[in-house]
Amino acid sequence: MPVHAYYNPQNHGPYEHYALGDLLLISGQTLRDCELAVATYGQLNAAKDNAILIPTWYSGTSRIIHDVFVGSGRPIDPEKYFIIIVNQLGSGLSSSPHNTAEPQARGRFPAIAVADDVSAQERLVTEVFGVNQLALVMGGSMGAQQAYEWAVRFPARVRRLAAIAGTARTSEVNQLIAEAILHSLRSDPAFCAGDYRSASDLSAGLVQHARLMTLHGLSPAFFEQQHYRALGFNSVAAFVEGFMTPYFAPMDPNALITQLEKWRTADAGHLCNGDLPAALARITARTLVLPIQQDLYFPPAACEADARLIKGAHYQALSCPYGHLGLFAMDAQWLAQVDEALRALLDE
Repeated sequence: MPVHAYYNPQNHGPYEHYALGDLLLISGQTLRDCELAVATYGQLNAAKDNAILIPTWYSGTSRIIHDVFVGSGRPIDPEKYFIIIVNQLGSGLSSSPHNTAEPQARGRFPAIAVADDVSAQERLVTEVFGVNQLALVMGGSMGAQQAYEWAVRFPARVRRLAAIAGTARTSEVNQLIAEAILHSLRSDPAFCAGDYRSASDLSAGLVQHARLMTLHGLSPAFFEQQHYRALGFNSVAAFVEGFMTPYFAPMDPNALITQLEKWRTADAGHLCNGDLPAALARITARTLVLPIQQDLYFPPAACEADARLIKGAHYQALSCPYGHLGLFAMDAQWLAQVDEALRALLDE
């Protein structure tokens, strides 16, 4: 794959590319020469029953997933488990608009659904690693949506499921939010239907994108209680300018759009003709549902509604003043509670 100024191991830690060939998409299109960028930790045992799969969330890559969840002595322990962190399609590291050849490059990159990510991941897990059942599939935010798809679509292959700050279906409100964020990028005069010369040409769109992500990614308590001061910023404006804007600035807008469209349409109910209760009833995995109490994207009530549809699911809402972006593990107390819940799930 082509070298990119942002999407490379220097910025995102070690990973390997796995070529899967052509991938038939749920839309009926085919993604040519699909590749997954995958980071693995630990060793697969002889029985091949100690594998944990963690798909990435929006804008995140395998490095942040590793840094938040993986560690010796922690529940997701590479000394005990074979941990597979898959960068979702369109993430910038796996097949994405900027690294795919014509006629699917840039603005012509096909629409990707959560179901397509899971199709690619299933091939990786079974064909490359020879794993027929996963000890755990877990994820946060969009990673949780991929985990739900796994558990509904392949119930016999998922022993445990952990959905952190994410729901099985994107709500109508979140669809509107996604559309507004998409508009911030596509309405930039330099967008040119995705054929812009450089991501830096869309600086205005990326700045607006960062502002919109700030509005819902963080909780009212984060601003009212001035938690941004603990991060080294003396005002909301300074936080947006010094943290949120530079975080998104180097990313490829087409990659962000691919992921936003995926989030906008995510729905595990598609496996049962749109009947989400019927889809979630298919899950046989021991299930843990962990929303963030202050999350504006995936509020506890929506996550609890999913949990009630899954037989034997354990639901626990955890407090984090950072809201949805608590997933970045800026609150040590929240992360300790997540570890405790994951440890209990894996000990069952």
